[in-house]
Amino acid sequence: MRLTLAYAATFLSLLVPATLTAQETLIIDAHAPTTPFPHFWEKTFGSGRAILSLRDDYRKDLDTVHDATNFESVRFHGIFNDEVGLYDPDRQVKNPGLAAEAIQSDTVYNFSYIDHIYDGLLARHIRPFVELSFMPKKMSSNPDAVHAFWYHPNVAPPKDYKLWDAMITAFAKHLIDRYGIDEVSTWYFEVWNEPNLDFWGGRPNQPTYFELYDHTARALKTVSPSIIVGGPSTAQAAWVPDFLAHTHQANVPVDFVSTHVYGNDTADNVLHTNENVPRDQMVFRSVEKVHNEILKSPYPKIPLIFSEYNASYANEPNVTDTVYMGPWLANTIRQCDGLTQAMSYWSFSDVFEEQGVVRTPFYGGFGVIAEDDIPKPAFNAFAMLHRLGDQRLPIASNPEDALATRTADGALAIALWNYAPPFGEGSTYTPPPTNLGPSKTITLKLKGVSPTAAAELWQLDADHGNVVKAFDAMGRPATPSRQQILELQAAGKLPAPQHLHLTNNALTVTLPPQGLAVLTIQ
Repeated sequence: MRLTLAYAATFLSLLVPATLTAQETLIIDAHAPTTPFPHFWEKTFGSGRAILSLRDDYRKDLDTVHDATNFESVRFHGIFNDEVGLYDPDRQVKNPGLAAEAIQSDTVYNFSYIDHIYDGLLARHIRPFVELSFMPKKMSSNPDAVHAFWYHPNVAPPKDYKLWDAMITAFAKHLIDRYGIDEVSTWYFEVWNEPNLDFWGGRPNQPTYFELYDHTARALKTVSPSIIVGGPSTAQAAWVPDFLAHTHQANVPVDFVSTHVYGNDTADNVLHTNENVPRDQMVFRSVEKVHNEILKSPYPKIPLIFSEYNASYANEPNVTDTVYMGPWLANTIRQCDGLTQAMSYWSFSDVFEEQGVVRTPFYGGFGVIAEDDIPKPAFNAFAMLHRLGDQRLPIASNPEDALATRTADGALAIALWNYAPPFGEGSTYTPPPTNLGPSKTITLKLKGVSPTAAAELWQLDADHGNVVKAFDAMGRPATPSRQQILELQAAGKLPAPQHLHLTNNALTVTLPPQGLAVLTIQ
């Protein structure tokens, strides 16, 4: 969601002969002691701004991703944007049938679109992850302080915190009146978005954001102490120690910590070190950093939510549109297990307008569903990894390219991957090279299962579940025809699994570079 920066890529794998295949053997005991493996990577998804949730294509994509992952909540910017219509003191809602003295004093608030937005989510069994942003212009201390996003949200502090406090109070009361406190007390309320960047116009930005947080958290808790509120919702894993020190010293309510990171963020910005952290390591390094900061804080057990993450914060078609996302996502899950309560992938759909109206289906958008309901490889990766169980099994060699789990019905679900860096970076798409690196052959030796147990194998790679291959074959049309869209929708679907059997408790899988496989074994 942030503007592009150059990021150095490693192309050493391109020098490896295509015929070379790495060999690996993994030993897994189906009855070994397990550790909990909650699906923290798919609890929440980000999306385009609030008003887009009223669109039919947004809701279709929401249903598609929910069916594949059963995710719990969705987070978006702009619930207070003027286009949603909540606050307008010059356009009061008056009932002509009432006497003037009977008109309610809170009629500067219009909850009509907010109700449509949240009703639409809840009807799909999806809760809002409520990001409280941005500033209504008629409440803003600077109506001209607009962000560069295409829809130009106002990012200034309020001109009077009494107005902000009253709006937050009315907003919370309305939600409880409409949905009930039992429901609303399960929602997460996050104060603002990335105040350490240009999404916040207060200066100096940290103390003025803390003032915003204090007012917001106290107003929410005054309505109901059961409301869950947190922050600082920073970019680049920033401010967490300062934020928790402030809330502790000022005795301000805080129920969770939230922050963001992307795979192409730099070590200088995130870790404050002078090193080149690869794209497949940056999210983990950031999660680990904040996890350790929390342990040293006055709130060592407070939940940590990375409310935005992805492999790129820019539009990089060779990254977020391609099968690269399969191994990247699987490896990120492996590394971050046990360090965070939830991570919100940015985003579930390319119904998204931060850089303007979408012009073409594959431009490096953040969503796992491209324009016109076309599933990307990232969608297939999420669908495959959703099959993993909720108990993690150890693997004898502790490999960096595998996850073993046990499902609720006692089956094994194993993810295997062959990570290779993107074959191109930046906003211009690069066709895949003939040689991206070596294939990898992994032999699984399984204990505690039938020697000839049945298995199912799902695959995502250049030749499986890869709509970009079909798009390339079409010549990458900027505006595909209706027939081409149907062909792309079909090409993006994950193929049916292969049905296999173990041989003497063993099974061998060969993965091409940037390949992901998920096995289930009864």
